[in-house]
Amino acid sequence: MDLGLAGKTVIVTGGGSNIGRAITLTFAKEGANVVIADFDEPQAKKVVGEANALGGGGRTTTIKTDVTKLDEVEAAVKKTLDEFGKIDVLVNNVGWENLMFFVETTPDFWDKIIDINYKGVLRFTRTVLPLFIEQKSGVIVNIGSDSARAGDPREATYAGAKGAVISFTKSVARENGRFGIRVNVVCPGATPPEGPEAVGDLSMAKGALSMFTDEVKAQWAKAYPLRRLGRAQDIANAVVFLASDAASFITGQTLSVSGGYSMV
Repeated sequence: MDLGLAGKTVIVTGGGSNIGRAITLTFAKEGANVVIADFDEPQAKKVVGEANALGGGGRTTTIKTDVTKLDEVEAAVKKTLDEFGKIDVLVNNVGWENLMFFVETTPDFWDKIIDINYKGVLRFTRTVLPLFIEQKSGVIVNIGSDSARAGDPREATYAGAKGAVISFTKSVARENGRFGIRVNVVCPGATPPEGPEAVGDLSMAKGALSMFTDEVKAQWAKAYPLRRLGRAQDIANAVVFLASDAASFITGQTLSVSGGYSMV
């Protein structure tokens, strides 16, 4: 199936590690131009090399970006336009979490979770949306979490922020459908990185390399009807589909890619 992504320009926030890396490489395989907006510059540059070596026909580059800083978000969008002349797809992938029971958290922790996981989505969407409205086209895919749909212990603040992303997505989709803009959410379940090459030193997933032993994976997999944990490629496939012409009549939807962990 031709997904119609060749020659399109895609921004992937946090596109250097784990799920973001898989999303970047999958868009690159489809011939898209990809901009990795990531503050982990060394890891992002590695993925740029991987993506361009695929020979998909597009070009991948990186712009160092902290999603908690509006000026850096605006600069990343401007640089993307300067380099590629347009933006067709935004993937708000950046996320951060630190597992602990809610009673153990602090207001500073709440602020960090909300700033990265929710307000980062707001900043990039607010910056890109006027461009999409003007060109009367554009796709936004936000990465949520099944913790927002099912609830998970030690993830209360994170789940709340991701729940906000889901509700925000629906509202933006309703507001902007008349401009030909589509907005959807993909909710992963547990998705440990496949190996050290898949994560940078600054990635939240770095700690998961040691946490997700084979024994832990087997134990967690029992909670999933398909009896395995997610792979980054599972999420990337869904994101790229929703960004493509094949999903041209899908907007405002939340898709769990989690082996059945959440069923709504």
